[in-house]
Amino acid sequence: MTATQTPTPVTLIGLGPMGHAMATALLDKGHQVTLWNRTASRADDLVKRGATLAATPEEAIAANELVILSLTDYAAVHSVLEPAAGTLSGRVIVNLSSDTPKKARDAASWAARHGATHLTGGVLVPPHGIGKPESSTFYSGPREAYDKHRATLEVLTGETDHRGEDPGLAALMYQLNMVMFWTSISSYWYAVALAKANGLSAADILPYASENMTGMPEFLSFYSSRIDAGNHDGDVDRLAMGLASMEHVVATHTDSGVDAALPSAVADLFRRGMEAGHATDSFSSIVELLRQETPVS
Repeated sequence: MTATQTPTPVTLIGLGPMGHAMATALLDKGHQVTLWNRTASRADDLVKRGATLAATPEEAIAANELVILSLTDYAAVHSVLEPAAGTLSGRVIVNLSSDTPKKARDAASWAARHGATHLTGGVLVPPHGIGKPESSTFYSGPREAYDKHRATLEVLTGETDHRGEDPGLAALMYQLNMVMFWTSISSYWYAVALAKANGLSAADILPYASENMTGMPEFLSFYSSRIDAGNHDGDVDRLAMGLASMEHVVATHTDSGVDAALPSAVADLFRRGMEAGHATDSFSSIVELLRQETPVS
């Protein structure tokens, strides 16, 4: 946004921690912000700063062309928008709610039928990262709408990555990140529980846990090109070795009186790979096993 541009007025629906942080960032940059939330009191501090609280979703949507949604999922989105469908014509709906690529595509089609443009977004930072220049969000949908409102979207996260016209692509990229994040952070909870069961604290293992995580990019880079080339040769690792290692992990958890559900699930996955004939292949061969078991619909 240049110095001569007036900040775009924005409607923001949903004032959970993420929506509240977004409203705060917009107000900080001088945007006129209209809000709606089921629990109106969550807007009290924002109204004191100059935001307008709408009485209904219809009133909020009618106030501005740009409407940003920060809701739990697309079921919540439809519960808010469907009764207000008559006010959607001409609006640009930036949907930052989490859900599946299919639901994002369905929502975009639904919005188009009511005269609105739908941009899907996937925010890659927690609420405390909103407004920071290094934060980022995936977007997909009509490029024209994205370009028109890019300066406003960059108030929310300093980096914006438009992945294409398909409204499902931003949701897909977001879910790719979430499957890695939630699984990785859950593995850390398991490691902490195992450590504490054996007299160590989270602080004791923090340097080693951090080193483990920061070493992952090297593994990702190494395996990425091999996977894309269809190369799962067991020249650097073998699935049989991986299964033996995971069985030791499971046994250590069990011996320590710690839940072993996550490592057991990984061991079971490796075991299925062995049964499929990949014992002497790299454990990257699991990628092919997963693709066969979960074809794209």
